[in-house]
Amino acid sequence: MPVSPEEIELQQRMDAMKLRLSDLNNQLDLARMGGGTARIAKEHAKGKLTAQERLDLLLDEGSPRLEIGALAGHGMYKEHGGCPGGGCAVVIGQIQGVRCIVVANDATVKAGAWFPITGKKNLRAQELAFEFHLPILYLVDSAGVYLPMQDEIFPDKEHFGRIFRNNARLSAAGIPQLAAVMGSCVAGGAYLPIMSDESIIVKGTGSIFLAGPYLVKAAIGEEVDAESLGGADMHGSISGVVDHVVEDDREAIALLRKLVLHRADRPSLRSYGRGAPADPLGGYDGILGVLPESRRQPYDTRDLLSTLVDNGEFTEFKRDFGKTLICATARIDGWNVGIVANQRLLVKSGKSGTQFGGVIYSDSADKAARFIMNCNQKGLPLLFLQDVTGFMVGSKSEQGGIIKDGAKLVNAMANSVVPKFTVVVGNSYGAGNYAMCGKAYDPKWMVAWPTAELAVMGGAQAAGVLVQIEVATRKKKGEEISEEKEAQIRQDIEARYAEQVSPFYAAGRLWVDAIIDPRETRKWVSEGIAAMDGAPLEGPFITGVMQT
Repeated sequence: MPVSPEEIELQQRMDAMKLRLSDLNNQLDLARMGGGTARIAKEHAKGKLTAQERLDLLLDEGSPRLEIGALAGHGMYKEHGGCPGGGCAVVIGQIQGVRCIVVANDATVKAGAWFPITGKKNLRAQELAFEFHLPILYLVDSAGVYLPMQDEIFPDKEHFGRIFRNNARLSAAGIPQLAAVMGSCVAGGAYLPIMSDESIIVKGTGSIFLAGPYLVKAAIGEEVDAESLGGADMHGSISGVVDHVVEDDREAIALLRKLVLHRADRPSLRSYGRGAPADPLGGYDGILGVLPESRRQPYDTRDLLSTLVDNGEFTEFKRDFGKTLICATARIDGWNVGIVANQRLLVKSGKSGTQFGGVIYSDSADKAARFIMNCNQKGLPLLFLQDVTGFMVGSKSEQGGIIKDGAKLVNAMANSVVPKFTVVVGNSYGAGNYAMCGKAYDPKWMVAWPTAELAVMGGAQAAGVLVQIEVATRKKKGEEISEEKEAQIRQDIEARYAEQVSPFYAAGRLWVDAIIDPRETRKWVSEGIAAMDGAPLEGPFITGVMQT
């Protein structure tokens, strides 16, 4: 039987996505190797497990895991040898059936020293603990601040010191914190495990002190070895700083698994409404074939929704109005959700004629604002699917009040009190990123597909503007710019911009929490809603002054 052109195109789309996923998996494997096989062997020789091995033992086998910031540090700090994974692992998973957040220092990366991105990643973990009201566990094995970059990690509000402020605030909020010191724990970092509810230290490898032996000798002339100064026996029997002393990493992890259960049951406070889960239309692989290979090519976002929601069924809000945004209610893995998604087809407005897909117009902004209010009224979590190039520009749009309609959307979205989750499917440009619940607007998490691009504007437009600026600057200096030279300037700018809009660039800087396989989108949404179930309710939905 002959293969139809539609089937061929579908296969091409799926193959293109699988190639991107292959690259993603390779990058994730490299990040999880930390400092590499030689450094892993050194840790093993000391009787220590790696961060990934500790996580595997700690978390329930076969339970869902969400890794936050796995690609943090990607492409950064090359002059310092890099910082794979940001020098630590952050995972949301289950321990004895209890959903927890775990932060594990990676001692194979500069002895677990804190780069600026390490601090940002640790703060993100604590932010999630606040947001979800989940227990947070610290597997400590760190040499402290990375001294060559101390000016970028030490003194500011969102730097190293914020960690200990958060320790105190998490404790005051009744959020459990447990720590196991499995390696070095020095200087200011020594406060982290001791500000937790309970702390464990491993004999022989764990040490806690404000200043190590060399610094003590330099500061006060005292000669003392590391074990006497801050080892397990001293802290367990003399200072009383730690609560439990264990023989090795495995015993520490076994004890952590017991301690996690030593807490009152977490009540269900929100009850978002979950029915029986059902598969999406076309099974779980169908979502791989939705996006065209070229981002210039349009596609029907309804096809994306069909491959994402239970049974492919969703109910659209104002289907024939504001068509460049699709607003719909549906179930994902049984959970009731409201969805706001950019429509990438060229559409016809009953009021203003043809409208470009991926662009937010006044009518679509107005519709989405009303839909978000409805979801808050009903208590429905919100999922934003970004493939947006921005708001419509030009005199007609300005005269039509695009700014006030966009402001209305931003107001409703920013003040929303139901959980928000954002997935960057394709483009995420400029003010479109903001209006569709970008990172600045507190989605519980924001993840990207390998097809994502994040930037203030599209590559072609940005290159055009930057080339004009560069050429004008050089001409002012008296430099003659030939057509060939201008073409070379354009090529250099486009190459630099292409790197900066990549999802790997964004993930490296934690602008997104993860790059994910599209087939895992449902899991991220479902686990996020489930994690919110026991978190305290936010205040009432109040928008303040709303533009009309």
